[in-house]
Amino acid sequence: MRIMLCPMSDPGYLYPAIATGLELERRCHAVTVLTRPSAQVTVEEAGLQMLSAEGYGGRRAFSVALWISEGTSQYQATLRAARDFRADALVTSVLCHGVLLAAEVLDLPVVVLGLTAYLWDYRAGAYAEPQRAARAWRTRETLKAYRRVREQIGLQRRRDRSAVSPLVGSALLLRGNSALEYPGAVLPERVEHIGPCSWEPQADPAELAKVLSRLDQTGKPVVYVHLGRVFHADDPWPRLNAMFTSGPFQAVVELGRTRDPRPDPGSDILLVRKPWMGPLIDLSGAVLTSATSAPVLAALVRGLPLGVSPGGSEQPMLAEACVRAGVARYMGTEKDDGHQASLLALWQDRELRKRSGTVGSNLAAMGGASRAADVIEQTSIQPACYALAPRCQARDACRPLPAGSCPP
Repeated sequence: MRIMLCPMSDPGYLYPAIATGLELERRCHAVTVLTRPSAQVTVEEAGLQMLSAEGYGGRRAFSVALWISEGTSQYQATLRAARDFRADALVTSVLCHGVLLAAEVLDLPVVVLGLTAYLWDYRAGAYAEPQRAARAWRTRETLKAYRRVREQIGLQRRRDRSAVSPLVGSALLLRGNSALEYPGAVLPERVEHIGPCSWEPQADPAELAKVLSRLDQTGKPVVYVHLGRVFHADDPWPRLNAMFTSGPFQAVVELGRTRDPRPDPGSDILLVRKPWMGPLIDLSGAVLTSATSAPVLAALVRGLPLGVSPGGSEQPMLAEACVRAGVARYMGTEKDDGHQASLLALWQDRELRKRSGTVGSNLAAMGGASRAADVIEQTSIQPACYALAPRCQARDACRPLPAGSCPP
């Protein structure tokens, strides 16, 4: 089977797609990644084939910052590339409306890799959820954007059994588990949890050695801080400076997409901007985050407690889910003289750490990329495909094959 991955090119979306693509390739499927040139080095390091979206007229089509304005160019690039590649199925990210519509026009199955938790209206339940109004607003606005792209490319309005049906494709796979959904909530049809799809580039040994040397000089316990997109939230730097100046901890702060870092000269803060976070989290005893999927999942699978300070978009929903699940505390609500005490309380909270370990173990056992590949195969493979590949008449027969040993 020929599978084209069409994720957003930003790491939080690209890396889970790569993890899934590697598993599909291991099962003897032909896999390519349609992405922006900025992701070329990452895709090549993973060993996957790449198609440049720019070559198909989609230079900005897979930037998450431009998702609401680039749906048409994303549709056109996906349509052309899928025809060139002769794709049998597409795999994409949430908010990739152009890919969903290209799959519809080409009559191809399309599986969506979601975030950690479900973003839109539940099918039922969760009537007391504090985020219910925000969830309903997000559903309306996302559908509005989807329908706008649909109109722009000239497709008639479709009739669906539920409002969110067009957004979930053939299947929507969430990288969390039920512990991070509101109690009693019922997910829509074709939506399921699969656990993390973990992959990231290998850490450069020299770069990692420099980080280790700097941390060893300070000698304090390490807290990993991942700054997601700030949106219009409060500036995080006054809080970070208060936490890590003349206190018991030092911080490694991943800047991510944030700009204008302002650590105090006397603070125990090391700034980094790396395409990998795993080795840095392995050095740490707690993780502070705005509550985006990648650092939340990376912390939990290592059994680390979370301090959350959401900035906007989906962050308040995931932050609340983590606090409700007993794996996180809210940070940043204290007065200036209480930030270090709050961080110390997070670090010393044994129940929080224990619960993080339990939720993380459950997440790790869910399958992740392997389960995603199962769903893609179940959604996409037709009986006729097996007749063309007798060595793969049962999907399980392909799974033990080592990389590079698939039949021609």
